[in-house]
Amino acid sequence: ESVADLGLKYVVITSVDRDDLPDGGAAHFAECIREVRALSPDTKVEILTPDFRPCLDDALDILDATPPDVFNHNIETVPHLYKKARPGARYQHSLDLLQRFGERRPDVPTKSGIMVGLGESFDEVVSVIHDLANVGVNILTVGQYLQPSKRHLQLERYYDPEQFTELREIALGLGFQWAECGPLVRSSYRAEQQVRALSKIYKQLNPV
Repeated sequence: ESVADLGLKYVVITSVDRDDLPDGGAAHFAECIREVRALSPDTKVEILTPDFRPCLDDALDILDATPPDVFNHNIETVPHLYKKARPGARYQHSLDLLQRFGERRPDVPTKSGIMVGLGESFDEVVSVIHDLANVGVNILTVGQYLQPSKRHLQLERYYDPEQFTELREIALGLGFQWAECGPLVRSSYRAEQQVRALSKIYKQLNPV
């Protein structure tokens, strides 16, 4: 109802991990997609999901039947920082989620994001971008990590704007159809611009 009342052209629906549910919350994502489309049929729906461990097969079955306009799952950081930044998550599992959804629904763009500044090297970020390209991800976001409080992970360094530009050029060179890379970029940053890009992406994913 809020999406319809606000007249949103594009909405991102996300959630915390729901490991307490047998489907990881996939059915609730699907219900939200159906309801938004019923009340606001012109709105594009992106979902930003958890990793659906250990219920990936069930979650994929549900989201295959009720797909969003964009499927997003953030890879977040480089593999060696997972224990520090994403305890309980698995880098390869996140790649598998993105790849398997893309294989099931090649007509739906996939998206992922990285935060930099946690102690990774530039080359490690480039390696993650390559990994995402290799599993067919279409849209990429790369942003600067900012430490919200002393209780959060410590910021190790700031990236130069030129480095973000270089990362964007690398991503586009690897075949990403859309890449947002910059200090203020977050997963949903300027998402409304994807509305204009989506028609091009859909044509590439669904050639006549």
